[in-house]
Amino acid sequence: MYAAWTAKHKPHTLDEVVGNVEAIEKLKNWVKSWDKGPPKRRAAFIYGPPGIGKTVSVEALAKDFNMELVEKNASDYRTQDAVQKFAGLASQYGTLFGKKRLILFDELGGLTGREDRGGVGAITKIVKIAKNPIVLIANNAYNPKLSNLRFYCLLIEFKKPPAGEVMKHLSRICSYECINAEEAALKFIAQRSEGDVRSAVNDLQALAQGKKELTYEDVSWLAYRDRKEVIFSVLRLIFYGKSATGVKHALDMADVDPDMLFEWIYENLPRHLDDPDDLANGMDMLAKADMYRGRIRATQDWTLTRYVIDFMTAGVAMAREKTKPSGFVPFRFPERIKFLSKTRSQRQMQNELGLKIKKRCHISASRSKKEILPYLHIIFENNVLMATRLAKSLDLDAKMIEYLAGTKRQTKAIMKNLA
Repeated sequence: MYAAWTAKHKPHTLDEVVGNVEAIEKLKNWVKSWDKGPPKRRAAFIYGPPGIGKTVSVEALAKDFNMELVEKNASDYRTQDAVQKFAGLASQYGTLFGKKRLILFDELGGLTGREDRGGVGAITKIVKIAKNPIVLIANNAYNPKLSNLRFYCLLIEFKKPPAGEVMKHLSRICSYECINAEEAALKFIAQRSEGDVRSAVNDLQALAQGKKELTYEDVSWLAYRDRKEVIFSVLRLIFYGKSATGVKHALDMADVDPDMLFEWIYENLPRHLDDPDDLANGMDMLAKADMYRGRIRATQDWTLTRYVIDFMTAGVAMAREKTKPSGFVPFRFPERIKFLSKTRSQRQMQNELGLKIKKRCHISASRSKKEILPYLHIIFENNVLMATRLAKSLDLDAKMIEYLAGTKRQTKAIMKNLA
């Protein structure tokens, strides 16, 4: 049974939270101030980018201070009555056993849209008279609709932790999972995450789970992929969506081109549809999507893109009929994209050699690569004298000679003859 590493390795104490030392200290001092009675600011408003540890910090805070955490997603409580039922009494009374209580309203930003029916106002009233500490969390604390509520709160900003701190966290996870990871590999993942710890851990799991070693080569190809934070959520919508209409909007969420999303779906479909009939139907939908992709390339008729999207999103989603939920199954990065990224420099070298041969032999570059390049490899690997003559004739540079010769020793011998 797989488990999401973001949950498996999430911090359990404030000392384990990545970064934001000053913000956490401010939060701790605010909780301690309740020992002398309700402070002037009876709610702490934590804000900052997603994935940097805001919620886990509050959960760890409750454990460190031995408090009962009453936690709800604020966007699920949009009406005044719903907010009052959840937090009204909880904010006024302690627990049955005398334990201190901490109330958490997460994702407060979900209340600020058109769907808010008095929720923000109700929270503001509760904050004014609360007898237990309340923590509010949002990505942006300065939404105009939160201005009145903000006046009664202690604002605590969480910032993106530096790459070095993220890297240390990834290293601890690798040690726990018995993975020997190169420092350069972890540094690359940390830097690519741009401070989003959750994203970095997701990337690490997708790249390293089931392995004993993680090298820089295993991760360096990520530089060539479209990195979008919501791609995992989009895949879940496609593989587990109930409505064809809802699933079709997945591509809008992804903000990636259809070809890239196709590769993600193709790679992960067999892992999420384990019933043979479901998998066959899902692959059939992908095959039809691929057929239209081919037509688009041949005719440049981009109006056909809608059929590609329909088949690879709604078509794949509706193929799921007999497959039963099997717990958490991690998503894998597309192997075909990974392979093409790793061989990019090699393919570029082959194209350059093909053009050299084309100019000398008056044949197409494509034919040059297929029919002549393999023989050049054999000659350069085995015959220094003939390789030297060919290198002069084709006007090859040192990198081209090294690619054809295969070894540094052979390259050195050929270059010596050329001098």
